[in-house]
Amino acid sequence: MPATLGALEFSLLYNPENSSLHCAIIKAKGLKPMDSNGLADPYVKLHLLPGASKSNKLRTKTLRNTRNPTWNETLVYHGITEEDMQRKTLRHARGLVGGMLCGGGFPCATRTSLATMSFIGETRVALKKVKPNQKKNFSICLERVIPMDPGNNVEERGKILVSLMYSTQKGGLIVGIVRCVHLAAMDANGYSDPFVKICLKPDMGKKAKQKTQIKKKTLNPEFNEEFFYDIKHSDLAKKQLDISVWDYDIGKSNDYI
Repeated sequence: MPATLGALEFSLLYNPENSSLHCAIIKAKGLKPMDSNGLADPYVKLHLLPGASKSNKLRTKTLRNTRNPTWNETLVYHGITEEDMQRKTLRHARGLVGGMLCGGGFPCATRTSLATMSFIGETRVALKKVKPNQKKNFSICLERVIPMDPGNNVEERGKILVSLMYSTQKGGLIVGIVRCVHLAAMDANGYSDPFVKICLKPDMGKKAKQKTQIKKKTLNPEFNEEFFYDIKHSDLAKKQLDISVWDYDIGKSNDYI
């Protein structure tokens, strides 16, 4: 493993009595310099995998101008069952600015003056290595992000059922958004407030964009909505239909599912 990326020291303690996982982020050493001054502004993000909920992601404070940061911060996950400890992986990512995370473990990132994110590296720990009520210490070299195998490691974020039909009678494309199942939970309550956006590209302007109603507090929304695009059949081959699912958040930007 390339020592030039640096190493992360941390400990994990699982308490089955109150279903909590304590992640003590101690320090890092020899981090790769990410800024023009030869230093970095690192922080650590934690991500429990599999899982896309916001409650699965925690992060430390950002430390300025250092390649050897000492955090001594403990981040706690609540509601972790013994079954979770057997099947989940903790990802630590380091070295981002503003915080970009990849996969499941400990990513390390660095913050830049332009508020962009520069990924330094990550570590991943299978939680089944941690025994109940026994603190386990780790000192692990950071790794580059390895592209995930589409056949095995891509996190399932749900499925959507749609229908497409060209109506010669109406002279247009009918898009049906039927339902979604097993969506990723994006809210702290373990649910999402999903809706679907569709957009016919290119060159359709505002009339190309459509969206469904919002379904509250569900991971298996039933939409059963249809949308019509006035378009010649001969033009379909030149078009692309983008379909995306979002979690509605009041008073802030919506989350992409």
